[in-house]
Amino acid sequence: MAKTTVPGFRCVECGWTSVKFAGQCGECQAFGTVTSVGEQTGITTRITATPVAGERQAVPITQASGNELTHRPTGIGEFDRVLGGGIVAGAAILLSG
Repeated sequence: MAKTTVPGFRCVECGWTSVKFAGQCGECQAFGTVTSVGEQTGITTRITATPVAGERQAVPITQASGNELTHRPTGIGEFDRVLGGGIVAGAAILLSG
């Protein structure tokens, strides 16, 4: 994990510390006593890459085939026409009226 530095803030009344500014101390509840103390070190962050499941190579649109889609007719003529021939397995359809 990489160590980073972030601005630090401290209450001059009780010594409470925070990584972000607050107008009121979170410990003693005093107003206007939180001041900047420079930078705090030792705060760790983790940056990771999320793996993509089943990565595929991009193909030009002229080489792509649309034959994988199988439409299932519903028997409702207008509905099938709007959907391009019926319902496709795995597709999400939003209906509104």
